[in-house]
Amino acid sequence: MTAQQRMELVCPAGTPATLRAAVTAGADAVYCGFSDDTNARNFPGLNFSPKEMAEGIRFAHGHGSKVLVAINTFARAGDTDPWRRAADTAVACDADAVIAADIAVLDHMAQNYPKTRLHLSVQAAAATPEAIGFYLEAFAVRRVVLPRVLSVQEIKALNSAIAVETEAFVFGGLCVMMEGRCHLSSYATGRSPNLNGVCSPPEAVSYDERGQATTARLAGFTIDRYDPGTPAGYPTLCKGRFTAGGKTGYLFEDPVSLNAGTMIVALREAGITALKIEGRQRGKGYVSEVVRAFRHAVDAAELGRDAVEIEGILAALSEGGRQTTGAYRKTWR
Repeated sequence: MTAQQRMELVCPAGTPATLRAAVTAGADAVYCGFSDDTNARNFPGLNFSPKEMAEGIRFAHGHGSKVLVAINTFARAGDTDPWRRAADTAVACDADAVIAADIAVLDHMAQNYPKTRLHLSVQAAAATPEAIGFYLEAFAVRRVVLPRVLSVQEIKALNSAIAVETEAFVFGGLCVMMEGRCHLSSYATGRSPNLNGVCSPPEAVSYDERGQATTARLAGFTIDRYDPGTPAGYPTLCKGRFTAGGKTGYLFEDPVSLNAGTMIVALREAGITALKIEGRQRGKGYVSEVVRAFRHAVDAAELGRDAVEIEGILAALSEGGRQTTGAYRKTWR
């Protein structure tokens, strides 16, 4: 692998301070979004104003890094103007690429800004040559962020059948839904990631301490109970502990983080162009540590070595202290 061919390390930034931290820690590219519904991580206190975005992009470019702006929720029928304006603003701020899933946004970019790179968001859930071929032909997308449901073998077969860059997640949260289409969150709270930019919104979260136990609830639904001294996790329905069929356990998904740091060489050999770290809602300390670890891992992969120690380094930053390679090895649980 030459310097020009090495995989790009794409890192999250939920705030200007986190953007600077990611760049300083060695990110090749940073992805971030505006403080509105066009962004699939639209949490209070996070994200960028247009002025902050322009300043962040100048900082990144001054340090040799790129900035990819995520306009990756789906526009509301009859009200697509906010999404088009976000795309206009991203281009005006000199973004290196726009990440989008909605066809209205993709078409707006293709028609008006053909020189700006267009990346297909994971929210589009494109995982077949036919689907990817459509987006390539219709909108000239340059990169596709792959859903976290494919094995390495499936990724290799897919890359051999398409003529576009692919990006794969290597660290962070997992989701049992097909990338953001969360009917569970919508049912419980009325808000979901790909329409409102938030999963299990914080205003719907509550913790009740009664007796010796802490109960975590989401919109009044009991998600889990914790014994004294046990850290209480953030209550999301997909990672709740329920009793069903006479058994109590994690019905949908265990609280565990993706860590594919030991599979970077395999992903490279499967044709992956870029590696993506999830976590725009995380602080700059978390981002700095994860980015530094993966910077070393990607550099090692250039020499054909997997960074086995990365699992131990990042264990404390994983959900519940547990890690998985997810679908890449088809051993999710």
